[in-house]
Amino acid sequence: MPSRAQLLQIIRIQTEIAQLGLDLGGMMSLLVLRMPALIGADGAAIELVEGEDMVYQSASGIAQGQIGLRLKRANSLSGLCVRTGQPQRCDDSDLDPRVDREACRRMGLRSMIVIPLRHRGETIGVLKAMSVQPAKFLDNDMVLLGLMSDLAGAAIYFATQYSHDNLFNLATHDGLTNLANRSLFMDRLRNALSQSARDQRPIAVLVIDMDGLKGINDTLGHRTGDAVLRELAQRLKGGARLSDTVARLGGDEFGVILMPVDMPEGVEAAVQRFMAAIATPFTFEGKTHHLQASIGAARFPNDASEVNQLIDLADQRMYAVKQAHYRQRPPAMH
Repeated sequence: MPSRAQLLQIIRIQTEIAQLGLDLGGMMSLLVLRMPALIGADGAAIELVEGEDMVYQSASGIAQGQIGLRLKRANSLSGLCVRTGQPQRCDDSDLDPRVDREACRRMGLRSMIVIPLRHRGETIGVLKAMSVQPAKFLDNDMVLLGLMSDLAGAAIYFATQYSHDNLFNLATHDGLTNLANRSLFMDRLRNALSQSARDQRPIAVLVIDMDGLKGINDTLGHRTGDAVLRELAQRLKGGARLSDTVARLGGDEFGVILMPVDMPEGVEAAVQRFMAAIATPFTFEGKTHHLQASIGAARFPNDASEVNQLIDLADQRMYAVKQAHYRQRPPAMH
């Protein structure tokens, strides 16, 4: 049976998840960060079902950096867990034919526990604990992870249920783009800073301003301008991880919370990823638009120690990029 200390730790995790509200990405990130200490694991991950694949949506420890990794359901222990709806344990990935050995070796994973995540009676994903040691986990660890999966399943249920509720969505999301609005963004950023300080894992904020929207509105009308804004929003959302938050802060300004993030490589990679997504031409009503945006980044705790400082610094850096874009524009032809 779990010890009293372990049960108290689970209660503390429950409290932290309750404080996150309906932030699904933040909840998953918190779970995979807290889980290793609970059972002495070297890493943890949450994988969700996408068609015939299992996709890493949140990860920590030896699995850090694997977000977006896809495993075939038919050839992985996670897929077996989803098919059977039963917990699975692997004592040695080098000898177990049920696992994706290539993925295990890439992470240095030798043993693991995989527990199903259920939503309305359906297994929608798995909670996974990993170790670099063979035969690391015991029956008691499976019990503890099962308690964590019950918690995660409930959180996923409420987040997905209420995120589609009309009144909740109207209060927390932008009407044009359906991204998080400024209020929800600020709430999640405050929670992210608190969690980052506890876990000593840095985060970053991006402030993104679309270039040239006024010209589009003035020459082609607000209908085209709105279509361009919606397209930009979808591209930003598509370039983000599930643990990130993308929001429309107002007008043509957007924000992204990168949580967690490697320093500084992860921030730079995210900026380049978003810039590449934005740069693809967009066609609306027979006219092609070449989109461009200016992006400024600020890191916590490296650059700033509180919410307003972090946003102000990212905003200042965004405007410096925007000024550089204007200087690089060719002179208008007459």
